[in-house]
Amino acid sequence: MHPLLFLENSYFPPQVTYGWFIVVLLTVLSFLATRNLQVYPGRLQNVMEVIIDGLQSLLMETMGENGKKFFPLIATLGLFILIGNLIGIIPGFESPTANINTNAAMALVVFFMTHIVGVSTHGIKYLKQFLGPVWWLIPLMMPIEIISHLSRPLSLTFRLFGNIAGEDIVLLVVLLLVPLLVPLPIMFLMIFTAVVQTLVFMLLAMMYIGGAMEEGH
Repeated sequence: MHPLLFLENSYFPPQVTYGWFIVVLLTVLSFLATRNLQVYPGRLQNVMEVIIDGLQSLLMETMGENGKKFFPLIATLGLFILIGNLIGIIPGFESPTANINTNAAMALVVFFMTHIVGVSTHGIKYLKQFLGPVWWLIPLMMPIEIISHLSRPLSLTFRLFGNIAGEDIVLLVVLLLVPLLVPLPIMFLMIFTAVVQTLVFMLLAMMYIGGAMEEGH
């Protein structure tokens, strides 16, 4: 029996329980890594610095200098999704990212941030992208653009949900049928997919937000 079972059964849905567990875990790790920063870092500080540097490099390559102010959002999403994906590999635990509600909440944050950034950067001119290049194309272009933008949070939500939920089901079935050595290759595949899906979510989020800042709008 894992330590979160009493919370899961008594108070909160599983995705909420594990989501808050990941938030607390990341908060504690961040505090421990930064409470006594050293020029020659210890193991925890070194690991955290490598992760943060990697995320920052990815953001700079994707969004450029203008993306620096979005680093807290992108890094938080990336770390939460990665830990959320990986925690389902531990027997008795569930991935909060295997629940559509968790993923929809993160996708909506990216969706609203994209348009908030677009309006704040370009003003009312940002809305011109929904109207098309000429006025007589508005009846055609507006529905297409609206559907295109509404499909973004749906894509982010269901891509992550489908991959992680599917992997959890496969692992459960394999563990029930062959509980010894056979699940090990499945677990390595799950780790790989967890990392890939984290990168995909982050890259799409950065592309959407970065696109809203481009002068083309």
